[in-house]
Amino acid sequence: MFRIGVDVGGTNTDAVVMDGARILAGVKAPTSEDVMGGVVESLIRVIDRSGVPKEQISAVMIGTTHFTNAVVERRHLARTAAVRICLPAAQCLPPMVDWPADIREAVGGAFWMARGGNEFDGREIAALDETELDRIAAEIGAAGIATVAVTSVFSPVSDAMERRAVARMKQRLPEVDFTLSGEIGRLGILERENAAIMNASLRALSHRIVAAFGRALEATGLSCPYYITQNDGTLMSRDFVQAYPVLTFASGPTNSMRGAAFLSGQANAIVADVGGTSTDVGALVNGFPRPASTTVDVGGVRTNFRMPDVFSIALGGGTRITGEGDGLKIGPQSVGYRITEQALVFGGSTLTATDVAVGLGLVQIGDPSARSRMPADLAAIKARIDDMVTNAVERMRVSPAPIPVLAVGGGSILIPDRVGDLPVIRPEHFAVANAVGAAIGQISGEVDRIFSLASISREEALATARKEATEKAIAAGARPDSIELLDQEDVPLAYLPGNATRIRLKVVGAMHG
Repeated sequence: MFRIGVDVGGTNTDAVVMDGARILAGVKAPTSEDVMGGVVESLIRVIDRSGVPKEQISAVMIGTTHFTNAVVERRHLARTAAVRICLPAAQCLPPMVDWPADIREAVGGAFWMARGGNEFDGREIAALDETELDRIAAEIGAAGIATVAVTSVFSPVSDAMERRAVARMKQRLPEVDFTLSGEIGRLGILERENAAIMNASLRALSHRIVAAFGRALEATGLSCPYYITQNDGTLMSRDFVQAYPVLTFASGPTNSMRGAAFLSGQANAIVADVGGTSTDVGALVNGFPRPASTTVDVGGVRTNFRMPDVFSIALGGGTRITGEGDGLKIGPQSVGYRITEQALVFGGSTLTATDVAVGLGLVQIGDPSARSRMPADLAAIKARIDDMVTNAVERMRVSPAPIPVLAVGGGSILIPDRVGDLPVIRPEHFAVANAVGAAIGQISGEVDRIFSLASISREEALATARKEATEKAIAAGARPDSIELLDQEDVPLAYLPGNATRIRLKVVGAMHG
């Protein structure tokens, strides 16, 4: 079965063709300003290089930064209504209270609160008031808002109230798009609500992006299904990403980590992915990225949906280098995808990190005679770069164990042979590890909720969680017969009554086709 993996970065769009576990071809193409042009070019080039007939390609997996960029740049966000089901509780801090003013303005800042919600054990705080929901729906309709995020207190424990509220409001707003917080975020109402609002504001963009990817495949003559990578190292079908675009956040570093594990055979390691603009450092645990254990800031907004634990620094192959001596400055600006026009070794006038690597003989690309236009203290510049990498790697270590550093990405020529006391491994095809990570993706389903063991046993609670996770994986496109347990933990919550236990559980499965 031939697969294509594609990863769209800020500088390059990488693509690989794989036959099972074998990599047939890998290419890098500059990311175009419209993004899709770079995707088409990389697809055409990698198919030609592999020699595989287009009709034998069974699937294409794509990693994209479109949705993260939309939040960071405050662009393409739809006006969104936030409806919190909580009264008479949870009203002291209103929705979007902690958002930066510019992004709150971008999504409209409109919110309503209604009676309802649950306690931690599923008991109702108050009954839903359908008359109140009808009034809220009428006001949303009058405001012309076409997407709504609904959040109920403790919906990860019981989402029945969110679903009943959406069903009622849909009667008056049949054309409106709804996001349920219980399907996205974890425990913690403000962060989960933030994630739901953000997801809702990206729904319209997700439809456009998914359609554009479909047109890109058509332009290259591919008729196979395609999937989008999400930030736990697994895949989403096109319908699933249209419903949950926030799950693509940080999928690029995740793809690189999964690809690094696959290419090196190392399941536990630190991964340093050096692109043209930034270096992403993360930790592999059993072949998957270590998840962040705290809330994650996305564009200034605190969220609590799953995200990999990644530390990023402004260091890449296109990083601008200015000054000298005590005034030496490395980044944070980068020439990005214009590196082939602006870097010294390509005839430009800007000193970049790639020029430093060429000048020191670490790599042979471009025009080596450009060394005459470089500063004399290249070794000192490289020492500063090495310090930046070492500090980032040390920040991600959680033990003194001598695990390896996997250097991947086109800019990983900047990584020294040892980082502190850790050995560095550069696996074969390291430059396109992100596209490899996309190509090997599986489908996942995850549950994170509190169970009261006063009425059911621990085994019954785990079985219920696994059933829910399995259903989510199947809904996302996994084959039912391929589902297997990836990770499971249950933690007793002594501070809550009723013998409460928090269960986190993830399953993965192979995609159809």
